[in-house]
Amino acid sequence: MNNKKRHILTIGKLSLLILAQALPSIASSEDGVNKSEITIGGVMDLEGRSSRLGLGMKAGIEAAIKDQTVAGKKINFVTLNDSYNPTKTKESTNKLVQEKVFLFAGNVGTPTAKVALPILEDNKIPAIGFFTGAGLLRNGSDNIINYRASYVQETKAVIDAALKQGVRPEGICAYVQNDAYGMAGIKGIRKALDNASNSGNSIKALDKILKMEGNRPKRNGMGPVGVYARNTFTARAGYDSLKLWERKQGASCRLVVTVGAYDSVSRFIAYAKSKNEPWVYSAVSFTGAETLASTLKKFGVSDKVIMTQVVPLGDSNLPIVKEARNALGKEYGHVSQEGYIVGKLLLHGLRQINSPQGTSDASSDTKKNNADKPITRENLIAAFKGNKFDLGGLEMDFSDDNQGSDLVVLTKLLKNKWVPLKDSNWNALLNMQVAQSN
Repeated sequence: MNNKKRHILTIGKLSLLILAQALPSIASSEDGVNKSEITIGGVMDLEGRSSRLGLGMKAGIEAAIKDQTVAGKKINFVTLNDSYNPTKTKESTNKLVQEKVFLFAGNVGTPTAKVALPILEDNKIPAIGFFTGAGLLRNGSDNIINYRASYVQETKAVIDAALKQGVRPEGICAYVQNDAYGMAGIKGIRKALDNASNSGNSIKALDKILKMEGNRPKRNGMGPVGVYARNTFTARAGYDSLKLWERKQGASCRLVVTVGAYDSVSRFIAYAKSKNEPWVYSAVSFTGAETLASTLKKFGVSDKVIMTQVVPLGDSNLPIVKEARNALGKEYGHVSQEGYIVGKLLLHGLRQINSPQGTSDASSDTKKNNADKPITRENLIAAFKGNKFDLGGLEMDFSDDNQGSDLVVLTKLLKNKWVPLKDSNWNALLNMQVAQSN
């Protein structure tokens, strides 16, 4: 064999060796991941009537990932507006899928999630920390990781407290958005009343309402529930539905659980107040704490409103709360704090992919294998599933489901701010009702 042929064969062998070494990295490449960055996406209301929620989540996530790297890669967060409109959600979701983002994080809303999740599922794209407590994200899907407590947990927490203070089941009423979001709240009410005595009439009516199908069925006049259409502000029909329930039961609503958007909920409360109703109202976290308080202030409402929170209160000494306050500055609030937590949760998962796991006596081969894992969607989900960990003082537990936190904090409106609701406060709220209804 002459030198020329030997040289050609040597080059060929080297080429094959280089190709063989490159194949693992080629095979492990993932959409949205390259040598310098990881691109994630989010679809939320940035321009519509619920834009304060979308902007808050966006600000929180961006603050958490700012200047952070994972395996030497920066995190690039691309967001698109949907104005809390499912049709726009579908369009924006498909666009980001086509742009090959690694995952979706911080999407806002239940009806919007309802159309986005099937698209993500078809493309095996993870959904991380969506701003909704609906059950459709808690059905055991392999590609969904939730931070927050569910709406069922939120509504059950406030109703359990009310029942404990002597409110009767027929006095538990609701004003909700007439869609999957609102019905998630009704399911929570139904569950809370399940073991309450003399709750048969309420449960029967709630079951009938929950079984109704179609796009915005006529749920008013069916029981202790008033409904409104998403992105509308007319409160009268829902109010009249509750008054009809009172007449049929011969008893007044004592607590009206609201599950809706901040503008619609605040207008309903203001309308009922104008009718001199002695009701106490509650709202779930999605309503937006700061925005609801400021909107209620415009209508002259400053008391008798309870709100469930799924993040620690702002004066907490937890490290993650202090970090969020410092990072967000004037943009800090309950919603942006949740976004910050979601951002930190995402960073934790990504970093765990390459983190040596196991006990200190784990074999060096095991640790090396963990350290060599590529950043893939499958490996990210595996970093959460079955694990417990501390996130800046917040306990995350994914050992038996896809929801990290069960935290629900009851707060009440006091001088346009949310403060902890104590058991002793209930008497004052309910006695205020009696005094005003005489």
